[in-house]
Amino acid sequence: MNVPTDLKYAKSDEWIRVEGEVATIGISDYAQDALSDIVYVDLPQVGASYTAGQPFGSVESVKAQSDVYLPVGGTVTAVNEALGQTPELVNSDPFGAGWLVKIQLTDAAPLADLMDAAAYTAFCAGRAH
Repeated sequence: MNVPTDLKYAKSDEWIRVEGEVATIGISDYAQDALSDIVYVDLPQVGASYTAGQPFGSVESVKAQSDVYLPVGGTVTAVNEALGQTPELVNSDPFGAGWLVKIQLTDAAPLADLMDAAAYTAFCAGRAH
């Protein structure tokens, strides 16, 4: 399982990379592996605003459909349009080309409650797929 150390992780298996006031969000390697082959990604419109913990879209695989949640509050500034044609990027490169959305942070306070790589690795080890 790949768990980059420069990211923060939510218990709902999203990762977040904060660069200034902009954050990029995707699903973890653990989550994409558990879902298996991703066949469809439903993403929000640019300009949509969400509070921390609110679902902003979903990921569908051959096994299941799973909502994805925003770990912090923000307004969507970009969605990964490539996923419309190639949703399997979430499987092959969940921390790179498989990112889901970019947001303008409006509530960064929940960042303090997210896990670092070591804590997320331990969290994943404590549960079965």
